[in-house]
Amino acid sequence: MFTKKVLVSALFAAGMLGAAAMPLTSVAAVEVYVSSAPPAERYERVPEVRRGYVWSPGYWDYRHDKHVWVKGSSVRAREGYAYQPNRWVERDGRWNLERSRWERAHRDSDHDGVPDSRDAHPNNPNRR
Repeated sequence: MFTKKVLVSALFAAGMLGAAAMPLTSVAAVEVYVSSAPPAERYERVPEVRRGYVWSPGYWDYRHDKHVWVKGSSVRAREGYAYQPNRWVERDGRWNLERSRWERAHRDSDHDGVPDSRDAHPNNPNRR
């Protein structure tokens, strides 16, 4: 009985030490480039989005050497941030899927697409 308790305790301690000695996995962005363009976007009926959410449209993902459609979904909104959905970008004849992300929302008083912090004339009334 005593030997069994010692053995179980030793195995538990060894497991805890092994877990503590394991390196932590790091989060790294992996970019995948493919030579074939994604298929045309599919039509999706966009449901009424609940308050506090934004719509993330469907997109073509690339899994197991082929494009796979991922349906759109509601994503919880983040105050002070603008949602940028998944999108495919062509670079030098190869295609890269830029994953969705949240970007800090910038004030754009004249709605010209240039944040006021970088706009030489942020309140230009002729740009509306």
